[in-house]
Amino acid sequence: MDKVIVKGIHRFTIITSSLIRIEEDRTEKFEDRATTVVQARSFSDPKFKIFEHRNGHELEIITDAIHMYYDGGDFSSESLYADILLQGVSQVSRWYYGQKSDDYANLKGTARTLDGADGEIPLGEGIMSRSGFYYLDDSDSFIYNRENDEYTLRDHQVIDGYLFAYGKNYQTELSDFYKLSGSTPLIPRFALGNWWSRYHAYSDQEYQALMTRFEKEQIPINVSIIDMDWHRVDDVPEKYGSSWTGFSWNKKLFPDHRAFLDWLHRHGKKTALNLHPADGIRAYEDQYQAVANTMGLDTSAEEPATFDLENRKFRKAYFKDVLHPMEKDGVDFWWIDWQQGTGKNARHLDPLWLLNHYQYQDLLRNHPENALILSRYGGLGSHRYPIGFSGDTVISWKSLAFQPYFTITAANVGYTWWSHDIGGHMQGSFDGELATRWLQFGVFSPINRLHSSNNVFSGKEPWNYRLDYEQAQKAFLQLRTKFVPLLDSANYLTHEQGIPVVKPLYYEYPDRDEAYQFKNEYLFTDEMLVSPITRPHDEVTQMAYSETWLPEGEWVDYFSHLIYQGNTVIKTYRSINQMPVFVRKGSIILTNPDYTGDLDHLPTKLEAEVFVGANGKYQLFEHQVDKIAKTEFGWDEETQQLVSQSEDAHGILPSERKIELVKHSSSLRDVLAEMKRRLQVAHMAFDLKQKLYEAFKSPDYGYGSYINLLNTLENDNLRSSLSELAYVRLSYEQ
Repeated sequence: MDKVIVKGIHRFTIITSSLIRIEEDRTEKFEDRATTVVQARSFSDPKFKIFEHRNGHELEIITDAIHMYYDGGDFSSESLYADILLQGVSQVSRWYYGQKSDDYANLKGTARTLDGADGEIPLGEGIMSRSGFYYLDDSDSFIYNRENDEYTLRDHQVIDGYLFAYGKNYQTELSDFYKLSGSTPLIPRFALGNWWSRYHAYSDQEYQALMTRFEKEQIPINVSIIDMDWHRVDDVPEKYGSSWTGFSWNKKLFPDHRAFLDWLHRHGKKTALNLHPADGIRAYEDQYQAVANTMGLDTSAEEPATFDLENRKFRKAYFKDVLHPMEKDGVDFWWIDWQQGTGKNARHLDPLWLLNHYQYQDLLRNHPENALILSRYGGLGSHRYPIGFSGDTVISWKSLAFQPYFTITAANVGYTWWSHDIGGHMQGSFDGELATRWLQFGVFSPINRLHSSNNVFSGKEPWNYRLDYEQAQKAFLQLRTKFVPLLDSANYLTHEQGIPVVKPLYYEYPDRDEAYQFKNEYLFTDEMLVSPITRPHDEVTQMAYSETWLPEGEWVDYFSHLIYQGNTVIKTYRSINQMPVFVRKGSIILTNPDYTGDLDHLPTKLEAEVFVGANGKYQLFEHQVDKIAKTEFGWDEETQQLVSQSEDAHGILPSERKIELVKHSSSLRDVLAEMKRRLQVAHMAFDLKQKLYEAFKSPDYGYGSYINLLNTLENDNLRSSLSELAYVRLSYEQ
């Protein structure tokens, strides 16, 4: 039976049992080419039934998920509607044409930018909704012509929409959205490490000294971003206008830019330059003569090359004469900072979209090993051009408190590779605690890019802060690169199966209200449950906490290895060197102990961290450009043995690789041992140590006695230890 049903000027396409395309075209010349959003429409073989002229309906389409009714005539809420069949036996959810989803039910998507945000901002709609359906209107999208790699406006008005009816099957819905709109590419391994970025006029020597200091401190920096002062700024003649746009190296700061880029490469850093390209290429630029020759410009009148990627001549000159020579000199990829609006008028595609498309595709053709851009979000379909730059946020606790939710929810439009200004960009105040908590979130987010403005108090170097903050930041930056094997597996699963690197809890627990209520809590790489701390410490405990919902089962704290009972909500208090991250018993976490190495090369040694207590398994995916290797790990709890088996058709795994087993376990004895250790570190008198230790393990120990003891203490470290462990002890008592 044909999946496409035509009724005069109307056409219906059954794409999956939960996804139907709905069209109205008065010319009856229906569009089958790709658009900015949609890339493919035939990727499944759904079961369905068609009825015509039955019970007063001109057409009925019935699948396992949708019962659609069309009563003839122009589309309207009276002529076209559908029952959504995935809400349960006693519930029917009805969609009417023109309806997306109820505002209260839509789980939201993302936004173009966080520029200037000091906390929460409005988010656009996502395709996920608790009502079970969403209508995506693609009527105004531009048509993509694959033959000439150009976008064109539709030549007449149409209705072109997609009814998503997936109920609470959010992960399936996202995976099918990727099949419809194109998959997220594999991003290079180097991007999974730590990025350094700052709006500061570094000289080559100053930047090298900074990177050398990071190396001395054993803090891995894998990506070096050079902000706009790499190009001429102060000496641009006024007649040419703003110096925000520039393509000529600033020789005062970088007298030999090739040697500088080579130095960064020899020190294991990939490099991107910031671009604000809106003003095009003007006569003072080093590349102007070559651009003028390509475009036929009048050089005697200093005719500028106006920035216009719809112009084939400009597009050719922009890449051939401007960007490609700089890439040959050693620039690996580009940070595109387009801030000039969404388009000239309704007949022209957003310049940001064109920038993202053409710059990513150009790198993919010429430098597949570095195929990456850092740019702003251009709307649905932007996930095909990673990575996203979220904009210049205010340095504040409110900004941090919003970013986890903002990052997680973007999965609902397929935008899974957000890169934030970790630590915040501007304003605010010097706050080591805030900087450390923000960095911790950055380590457990898709991209960890430290960034700040030029203010002397906003630099994100860990040694800027007092010792406990510095040590915590250093440890987390090291942890990020240790996690690259784990992140690369998630990278592959995002590309291949549409599983986000970070995803909302309701993807896994759609029937639990808590999964929607705890908006900052999320699953990280599918292996970890993360509840970042986004508030300062309180005065009572001298610790900071997040409110955490633990789903049913037993959960193990990744850092302390202490066990928590699930199906509960707790305040997870943590000292500054830890954050609430949980795994299940039997989890296998693959890490790279040689975290300072070149991330493009697969490590010769891996650590398999096993959280004992149950059988477990894990699939590790590793990649180099488009070559994939898979290693399956299994943990047998009875024999306490770890086994592994690899599939490496391309021969990319190191032949001398070693895998070291690291077992983590915990008991009440471990809780007490940890307590004793912290007491010793606190340098308290022996009698007070013993008193607290005995009180803690006493059967008649209660919350009141804990508070009384807490109030007698003056040492913040000891006070923090007691507060954290008091909650853990309850899990062992249950």
